[in-house]
Amino acid sequence: MTSQTTIDATGPGDRTPSDASSDAARGRGRRGHPWLTLFTVAVGVMMVALDGTIVAIANPAIASDLGASFADVQWITNAYFLALAVSLITAGKLGDRFGHRQTFLIGVVGFAAASGAIGLSDSIASVIVFRVLQGLFGALLMPAALGLLRATFPAEKLNMAIGIWGMVIGASTAGGPILGGVLVEHVSWQSVFWINVPVGVLAVALGVWILLDHRAENRPHSFDIPGIALLSGAMFCLVWALIKAPEWGWGDLKTWGFIAVSVVLFVVFAFWERGVKEPLIPLAMFRSVPLSAGVVLMVLMAISFMGGLFFVTFYLQNVHGLSPVDAGLHLLPLTGMMIVGSPLAGAVITKVGPRIPLAGGMAFTALAMFGISTLQKDTGSALMSLWFALLGLGLAPVMVGATEVIVGNAPLELSGVAGGLQQSAMQVGGSLGTAVLGAVMASTVDSGLADNWADAGLPPLTPEQAEQAAEAVQIGVPPVSGQMPPEMVSTVTDVAHETFISGMSTASLVATGVAVVAVGVALLTKRGENAEAGAGVGHI
Repeated sequence: MTSQTTIDATGPGDRTPSDASSDAARGRGRRGHPWLTLFTVAVGVMMVALDGTIVAIANPAIASDLGASFADVQWITNAYFLALAVSLITAGKLGDRFGHRQTFLIGVVGFAAASGAIGLSDSIASVIVFRVLQGLFGALLMPAALGLLRATFPAEKLNMAIGIWGMVIGASTAGGPILGGVLVEHVSWQSVFWINVPVGVLAVALGVWILLDHRAENRPHSFDIPGIALLSGAMFCLVWALIKAPEWGWGDLKTWGFIAVSVVLFVVFAFWERGVKEPLIPLAMFRSVPLSAGVVLMVLMAISFMGGLFFVTFYLQNVHGLSPVDAGLHLLPLTGMMIVGSPLAGAVITKVGPRIPLAGGMAFTALAMFGISTLQKDTGSALMSLWFALLGLGLAPVMVGATEVIVGNAPLELSGVAGGLQQSAMQVGGSLGTAVLGAVMASTVDSGLADNWADAGLPPLTPEQAEQAAEAVQIGVPPVSGQMPPEMVSTVTDVAHETFISGMSTASLVATGVAVVAVGVALLTKRGENAEAGAGVGHI
């Protein structure tokens, strides 16, 4: 499939499109300069990627301060990922129609404002609501950033720019726990969100000053509203069922009712997309096996990584008793290997193609998750660092190679949709990972806590006490009270930590299995056949 896309470059004031384009082409002006554009969008994207994991380190403090339950803490993460996943492809179409520059700036302003509102929240409900808004505005700026890069960089430099863009996402994702630890320990959990306000102001200032608008002549002129509603409803029902399953039970009709509704909505969505004039997701894209494999790979990687990281933060703080900063520092090997490994992975992928690096990366991820499943209460920092470093080394090629596999195998006129699809796959995977592995943890705790409690000779609990104890143990917190004698406190703590570690081990083994499946999926990928820039107005 071939196509020709005409790009209109527009700037503010009295500058005509030709003036703006020629000025950027000669490299004399800041507006539309490729490397300045890359720096600008990187600042905005950094906020979104950082918030995907920085909150994980703050979850214990949020739960304690606002009296949140285990399900509430899950929704702090799931609401953000789900809103991103639902909106990314639609947001990509908005950028294609109205201009990526405007979409990017609106996204940055909204994201920063929602972040500030979370910092002012005094209830878990308001935190979750504003996390949804964060996700919606974050979805606006993510595909717009990639669209700006494609339109600004010439074809021969685009892969380099996308590689750096991927490094920023990977480094921000991995660096979230460290920065979050510093802020939670020395300032407050609210500061984890307030930090986005000055970063957002900087991104807006740079965007107004530097970014040049680019619009395709054949851009879309309508929106697939029914498709948006069907896809949103399908994903919501699926994740809701997974989150509520520990409370309702996996044999409950409500659990399977929501799953059944989700499946029906996905099927109806697929049929609807085949007949609509401008579909939300053109199903013809999935005729490309490498593209489809790339999407599945991103989902599986995120399930394994995001779901596993969710429990590691509770393990470090609530079982090992580390402060938020120390917990973040223990994850430094993960961060460091992603930062170091990303450019190396980019170079290897450019030379040999994505197939072997992606398969190898998921194999390392599987090995790392298996190692995490062996962690105990007294595991030393050296062994933990080994598994975290291996995880970072495995994730780096997957993060960097995803754009080439998905976007590069999509036709040029669908590159914006492909970019949104890539990010949607990662966000859906993160949300599903937290939900699925959370369900595994809850099920393991529910089945094991009572036996461990009785084996330790502790007095029996009422049904209400047992439910409250299980919720606490699911995040590694011993259900102790001030009225308990010291020996009983010690026994309850041992039982709680033993049960939590058993649940974390089981969840990590599930993540290991997911990563092993992803190795096989990675072998179906190949270098993008349509990896070309939409325009190359910039001079480098």
